[in-house]
Amino acid sequence: MRLTRWIELGVALAITLAAGAAFAQYGPPPPPPPGYQPGPPVPYGARGWDAPPGELREVQRQGFIDGVQGAERDFANHRIWNVNNRDEFRHPHVPANVRGDYRYGFKKGYYLTAQHYQGGPGPYGPR
Repeated sequence: MRLTRWIELGVALAITLAAGAAFAQYGPPPPPPPGYQPGPPVPYGARGWDAPPGELREVQRQGFIDGVQGAERDFANHRIWNVNNRDEFRHPHVPANVRGDYRYGFKKGYYLTAQHYQGGPGPYGPR
């Protein structure tokens, strides 16, 4: 019985030391470099390439911005470029009489962003 107690004590000590080693290995993250300050989010259109074209109407402009955002999410999540896979394109949250205009702007923004991330300047819309 006495040997069992020593074994239990040894196992408890080993677990405690292993936990300390794990904390030392995976401690808190390092601080940011000196002078680093995160900037405010960049508004759409400020980067230049993502500015909605001037000829678009208001609903088309909103669709364009949503298309840019949708394509950026597809890029970030490593999805295939396909505007038809976006719920915002298939089921837009706009009145029924302007859905065509919204989808037109969405498609322009989506394909412009896809072309930008693929390294091509390209015109608005698919090639």
